[in-house]
Amino acid sequence: MQNHQDLGLQDNQLIKHFSYINGSWHSSESQIDVLNPANGEVIAKVANAGVAETELAVKSAHDAFKMWSSKSANERASIMKKWFDLMMSHQDDLGRILTLEQGKPLAEAKGEIAYGAAFIEWFAEEGKRVYGDTIPGPSRDKRIIVLKQPVGVVASITPWNFPNAMIARKAAAALAAGCTFVVRPATQTPLSALAMAELAERAGVPAGVFNVVIGDDARGMGEVLTQHPDVAKFTFTGSTAVGKSLISQCATTVKKVSMELGGNAPFIVFKDADIDAAVQGALMSKYRNAGQTCVCTNRIFVQNEVLEQFTEKFSAAVSALSLGNGLTDGVTIGPMISSDAAADVDKLVKASVAAGAKLVLGGKTDETGAAFYQPTILTNVTNDMPIASNEIFGPVSPIIGFDSEEQVVAMANDTEYGLAAYFYARDIGLIWRVAENLEYGMVGINEGAISNAAAPFGGVKQSGNGREGSKYGLDDYLEIKYLCLGGLDK
Repeated sequence: MQNHQDLGLQDNQLIKHFSYINGSWHSSESQIDVLNPANGEVIAKVANAGVAETELAVKSAHDAFKMWSSKSANERASIMKKWFDLMMSHQDDLGRILTLEQGKPLAEAKGEIAYGAAFIEWFAEEGKRVYGDTIPGPSRDKRIIVLKQPVGVVASITPWNFPNAMIARKAAAALAAGCTFVVRPATQTPLSALAMAELAERAGVPAGVFNVVIGDDARGMGEVLTQHPDVAKFTFTGSTAVGKSLISQCATTVKKVSMELGGNAPFIVFKDADIDAAVQGALMSKYRNAGQTCVCTNRIFVQNEVLEQFTEKFSAAVSALSLGNGLTDGVTIGPMISSDAAADVDKLVKASVAAGAKLVLGGKTDETGAAFYQPTILTNVTNDMPIASNEIFGPVSPIIGFDSEEQVVAMANDTEYGLAAYFYARDIGLIWRVAENLEYGMVGINEGAISNAAAPFGGVKQSGNGREGSKYGLDDYLEIKYLCLGGLDK
């Protein structure tokens, strides 16, 4: 296999070119080019695995399950803490790898490494608190006992927008619960996943417990992960359309399924809000990762009394963003994952302008490169325009005015999605009413960054099911077993 170019790492052993299966690195004749979205350059070539390797990974995880699940929670936690420590001690290198293959600014990439590692640390501890139950029996001679046990082999498909954290969030819960894990990461960003595998091996994660298969046969590999009888649970982060297809495939073997799918997050600014705080919250929620996050603000609703004030201040803040290569000092917004992704966003913007939206800022691909889309603001937007009804997944802010609380809640809920919502207000009565009436799994109140390891991450409606992070996220990797103990009166 062709050697990778010098990527400027302190530890070059973090760059791996092969899938990691049962504690070994597996080559193949076919290769996948890993591109830097900032310039289109090939930064590495990775072996292109397929159905056979995916089946081997599932078998390896199945074979390792009894050994791993029989370890005490303390033993698993000890290994996971070493994994966490290694991720944090290699944060600079892992962040650089992430920026090179995904594009986000280096400071943001390092933040993702810490965020992903936090789940490993959290679940290492939370795995010690998988409590059962005793329930009063129906008669004197019976006792009812409830145990929680690991589901078994967990298979996963993860996206390119958070190539470290989306794996860590799933794998940490699985391993802490006593499950073994197989992941097929996005082919655009395989290096982050393979670096995690290298560090897992160094931490002492046994062979077969954590497996990474890289391949572009999405259909064939996906069918193995969703339909193999030895896979007990399947977890996916990605689009709603793909998620629906994968759910249907899992039905053939009645697997336990958790899905974190698309979003159309409203960001509501009421007239009594701290406008400066709302501007900063919207800036953080909208433009992080160039708008390519599932919990990104998608529609900004501003009460008409403060619409002009908010728009003026928000426009000034967005104008100050620095677009460029994520490795360049001072850059605050990087490229999109590809020129095709930028072109898709541009179509939404142009269609909305044609429908009557007013372009305030940006609105085109930047001269920096075909994958760079300018931070954009649109006003005079209505809730039925393409830019409001579709998940943008790009650095575009459509601003919509509103008059009343009832009106904006109805507009915010007028979508098939229900992942995240945000609003800024000071009236405590309004805060409670709006928080309870928004049909979303997560609500940020006077806060634009809501995700952390201790909180349950997930959506309602067509944004998915199940939760990641928190004690609730661990439950998704456990089965409840009921024991009825009789004959105790003799």
